[in-house]
Amino acid sequence: HVVSSTRMIITVTPNPSFDQTMHLDALVPGDVHRASEVTLEAGGKGINVARALALAGVEAAAVFPGGRQDGEHLGSLLDVIYALSPISVPVDRPIRVNTTVVESDGRTTKLNESGEELDAEGQAKMIAAVNDVAHAGSWVAVCGSLPPGVEADFASRLHASLGGETRLAIDASGAALVHAVEAGCDLIKPNHEELEELVGRPLETLGDIIDVATELHVGGVGAVVVSLGGDGALLVDSEGIAFGTSPVDHVENTVGAGDAFLAGFLAGGASGITALSEALAWGRAAVSSPLTAFPPATDDDRAAVTVSTNPDRALRLDS
Repeated sequence: HVVSSTRMIITVTPNPSFDQTMHLDALVPGDVHRASEVTLEAGGKGINVARALALAGVEAAAVFPGGRQDGEHLGSLLDVIYALSPISVPVDRPIRVNTTVVESDGRTTKLNESGEELDAEGQAKMIAAVNDVAHAGSWVAVCGSLPPGVEADFASRLHASLGGETRLAIDASGAALVHAVEAGCDLIKPNHEELEELVGRPLETLGDIIDVATELHVGGVGAVVVSLGGDGALLVDSEGIAFGTSPVDHVENTVGAGDAFLAGFLAGGASGITALSEALAWGRAAVSSPLTAFPPATDDDRAAVTVSTNPDRALRLDS
């Protein structure tokens, strides 16, 4: 089902993590809890994207900074995934630990560390490592938060260092998203809240989202794909406007759903209805799984997707 027309997809995770997931019946603030299950996985948005791609048989590499022992440990957690190339850039900083608490009703609480500083030398090593593996036709996806010491223009600097035929996707928020828009990158993937923050006003209807996404595309962004949680997702690119949904009977875990969505979009060719449909199917598979190491999308996931090129602009959004 994967119809990727790209070469290797390289993800860049400036602020990787060890993701610890704890399962509880219910989280009660102030109480002592005993988890029924605890798992440890390699984490960070770009790593999640690369892992989802590799599990689906798409060639992917994950570039991330890490101290020697931390980097080797995180890389070893990824080596079990067939065809995923972990590229640990040696820097003098530990990898942060993020904790996710998942309750029996599906409610999720995240406790994230900020991460240690990544200095200018470490940033230069990251950019060089990406250039070593990127080729004409490759997609490079910069995903997630920036650690202390890294300015918001990091992705723009990376973009400038790459050849013109290498395409850049950004999954970021705040100032980093502003820089991505100003640089006219090939793809941005904000969620509803991040898009509202970008424009500085509420976006209450699908029409509001369409108007902003269209303005960004006309202004120079190649493709704007907006994930809207349970409401679905919108795409505006050179092929036009498309809005899709993929209902889920029972949400197990929302952590990583946006990463799965981006992975599916890139694997689906990164443009048009085909890519949006694949993204929605991958996102559905992710929220149906209790782990952030979500399984590949199934035929049932794809059959649940509905896409329209003439959506109801008056639709009010709950996400």
